[in-house]
Formats: sequence, structure tokens, C-alpha cells
Amino acid sequence: MTLLLGLAGLLMTGGTTNEPQGDGIYGAFQASKEWIAPTDPKILSSLRKWQDEKVGILIHWGAYSQWGIVESWSLVATRYPWNNRPKQYASLSDEAYRKVYERLPKTFNPVHFDADKWATAFKDGGIKYVFSMTKHHDGFCMWDTKYTDYKITGPDSPFRVDPRADTVKVMSEAFRRHGLSSGIYFSKADWHSPYYWRPENGVGSGQGPNYEPADHPEEWKKFKDFTWDQIAELMKGYGKQDILWLDGGSVRPPNADIDMNGMAAMARKIQPGLIVVDRTVSGPNENYITPEGEIPNHYLPYPWETCMTMGTSWPWRPNDNFKSVGTLVKNLCHIVARGGNYLIGIGPDTNGEFDPVVYERLKGLGAWLRKNGEAIYSTRPVHPYEQSDCVFTRKKNGTVYAILLAKNDSAGLPETVKLPIELLAKAKSLRLLGFGELRASEDGTIAIPASYQKKSEAGLAWAIRITSERS
Repeated sequence: MTLLLGLAGLLMTGGTTNEPQGDGIYGAFQASKEWIAPTDPKILSSLRKWQDEKVGILIHWGAYSQWGIVESWSLVATRYPWNNRPKQYASLSDEAYRKVYERLPKTFNPVHFDADKWATAFKDGGIKYVFSMTKHHDGFCMWDTKYTDYKITGPDSPFRVDPRADTVKVMSEAFRRHGLSSGIYFSKADWHSPYYWRPENGVGSGQGPNYEPADHPEEWKKFKDFTWDQIAELMKGYGKQDILWLDGGSVRPPNADIDMNGMAAMARKIQPGLIVVDRTVSGPNENYITPEGEIPNHYLPYPWETCMTMGTSWPWRPNDNFKSVGTLVKNLCHIVARGGNYLIGIGPDTNGEFDPVVYERLKGLGAWLRKNGEAIYSTRPVHPYEQSDCVFTRKKNGTVYAILLAKNDSAGLPETVKLPIELLAKAKSLRLLGFGELRASEDGTIAIPASYQKKSEAGLAWAIRITSERS
């Protein structure tokens, strides 16, 4: 309880906490090394609500979805093992490839896009918040922005005449209509903007601008103004947004400064209490930390969110391999017991539809959460956090949960489990959710009845509710 109160105190009073050492690189980005607590009570309230929600969806899609490639990363001049260009264009020069790539909006026509179908699947899957893709680093906009024609409603887009063409508006409205929190994904980097990648300098080598902003302050100011205008447009015209999730960490002081303090204040003037996640850029505008592609291996005493793909890539890939329901469940349990949220990345195909396996996985995750969600939602970590094949969470009223994790996707309930005495010391009752009552011996050993084992599903996890005298 002490650690929970300590975190609550940090949230309420402000301050800085350093990340424990030893976690290293998360996915493609270096995780921020410190978290600065907000002082605005409305932001703190939003953070607590978000921490209660636990599991979200991040949708990656754009004109690049037609090729099944890794977002817009094939544009940059630097080649990595993961940003290959389609074979038919692999021999083109960087500039020639860019010209072909930027013709993709002329054929992007996601006629199967159905935001209500998505929202229904998310809600049934136990998802609580969803981020709509507004634009990735290539600058192609998935909403009807007035600041560029490089957009899904642009003059060359066949989808522009469709009533669903402003996909961000349609998604945001559908998610809120189905009771989901709505957030915005926005890339600060914009490789289409001539004020970010100067045409005379050619294709950039990485995520950042292809020139030194200090050498061309007038051009950089135009890019800053463009970014502010687009953020204001999204904050004003797309209903209630809970989180502004900013990708593109290369846009940061001192070289590529867009005055994030001012932009965040502007956004919150329109959307009070907005959570701003200037990811990988440590400071007051990174309201929670976002390790990418990995799960921290221990409890972290500040708000954080593992962002991780359901398949092998953020956007749609043909014939992708998806994580099993058991893996999704166990990931969620480890993340929640260590103090984080789980953001699952998926993307629709060229026609605007998810792979059928995505729906299957959501259905399985939702079935587990309907039975065991009380051990996940609105909980916080509790010492000792976890032990072999078991993790622990706690409700605000003192109820503790021990979540037993399957050893593998074919394993069922164990015959016995031994829980820490400190969690059982004041226990009034023990109940295996979805099954029935349990009893513990003096040393904390619990025998799982054979009848429960026969009825259990393989490869998932099972939650024991530990009700204390205070609950």
C-alpha cells in the first residue's frame, strides 16, 4: 500500500521520478529516463481515468496500406532491415521512389472502412480507448485538413466523395458513441512539407528535418505554424479527445523546436484536461512514458504504456503472424501488475478492413476480460507485484487479485499455487473468478479443485479475488 500511496502523492504534488536502470532500449526508441508529474488537477484526473482503463488500440493506416509496408519509413534514404521498399521499386533512386510513393493517394480507396464495426469489435474485446491515425511521418492526412491537399479528401483521392472520407471524424464519433475514449495519433515529423524536407535538399536520411532549422529560421517558423494550425484544427473540429499522442521524437529542442509548451497549452485551452504524450521527449509534455515493442521487466512508479503490435508490424501486412490470445492476456497481466497500460497496434488493409484474425483475437481477449476484468480495470500494482507464473493487482477498496498465468498456450489451471502470506494475512475469503471459493493453508498454499481444472480454458490466466476484512 505504501508504494501506491507514494505514487498518488507524486501525482498530486508534482515532481520528478527517475526510471530504474537496466531496461535499455525499448523497440525502436530510447525510453525517456524521467517523468515529470503534471500539476494541473484536470490533467491529473485524466491520467487517473486513463490508468483505470488499462487497454487501448492504436490504429495505423494511410495510403501506404496499399503496399503492406512498414508505415512511411520506406521513404527515408537510410535502409534498415525492416523498411524495405516494394520489390518493383527497389531499384529506383530515392527521389524517383518518393514520386511513386506520393502518387499512392490516387489509388487509396478504403471502401470497406466501417468505424462502427471496428468500435463494436473493440468494445467487445474489452478495449477502453482508441487512437485514430491522423498522419504518419509521410505527412498524408487522414482527415479533411485545410492546410494541405496531401490528404484522403484531396483532389486526387477517389475516396474524397465518400461520406466516410474524413476518417478521423468518423472514427472519433463512432468510438465515443460506443463508450470508448477517443485519442489522436499525430506525427510532428512531416516529410511531405517543404518546410520540413526542403525540396532542394532531397530525401532525408532519417526522421528529422533535412536541414538545420537554425540556418533557415523563416522556413522553420512556417513549419511550426503549420503544425500548430493542424493541431488546433483537430482539437476544435473533432469532438472530445482524451489524449494527444505525438510521434516524431526528432522534433524537439534545441534544434527542431516547435514550442511544445505553447502548443500543449493551446490544445488544452480547447480541450481542458487533455493528456499530451510528446513521446520520447522527456519533460512536462510527456504525461506518460511509452516503451515501444517491449514490456519493462519490473514495476515502474509512474504512468506508462507499452505500445506493441498485435502482429509483426504497426500497419497491415499480408499474411501477418499475430500474437495468440494467451500472449495478449499474459502481456496485459504483466503490464498492469508492473503499473502500465497496454496499447495494441493494428492496421486495416488497402480496402479499410482488418485481418479476420484481428477480430478473432479481440473476441478472445474480450471473453477473458468479461470473466476476469475486475482484476485488471481500475487496479494498481501491489507488492510483491509478481512471482513465478503469478502477478498481483489491487483495487482502491483493498481487494487484492492474484492472477495465475498459464505456463504456455496449452496449459490449464495448476493443481496448487502458493501465494505470499502478506497478501493473505487479513483475507476474509478467496474466490477464483468464474469458478468458486478457495481455501488457503497456513503457509499460503491453495489447492485448486479438480472440478475447476476440468472447466478451465487452456493457455490464458485465472484471477483469484482476495477479499480482506477491510474490503
